[in-house]
Amino acid sequence: MPAVASRSGGRRRRAMNEINMVPFIDVMMVLLIIFMVSAPMITTGLVDLPSVGKAKTRPQSVVEVVVQSDDKLELKIDQGPSQPITLGALADQVLSAQNGSDNVPVIISADKQVRYDSVMKVMDTLQRHGVQRVGLSVKQGG
Repeated sequence: MPAVASRSGGRRRRAMNEINMVPFIDVMMVLLIIFMVSAPMITTGLVDLPSVGKAKTRPQSVVEVVVQSDDKLELKIDQGPSQPITLGALADQVLSAQNGSDNVPVIISADKQVRYDSVMKVMDTLQRHGVQRVGLSVKQGG
């Protein structure tokens, strides 16, 4: 018996250390074809954005806050002259310009060069102090 064992011992099969890549490539090719065929069928989502409406008549009284490009603020009441103002005093001035009436709209105007953060600080300050009807000024037709 020992002589037979020595003959077969030299011819043992070795375990394969390699991964067969052919099934993996086949699966990847099938997935690629599925995605290529289904991609044109996917519809893109549409976002329904609000549009800017045109008011029939201009309100009698309007309070406008102008945000300058250097983050300085100006206050205009009823198309009057601009007055420089600080962010801390803005809410009190706007509330006194509204004379206790929530129907007086407040419009925030800013150049497109002004940082979004500056405009949001003004809007947040006004809303925290209870100012109603705060809106943003937009450029028509552009």
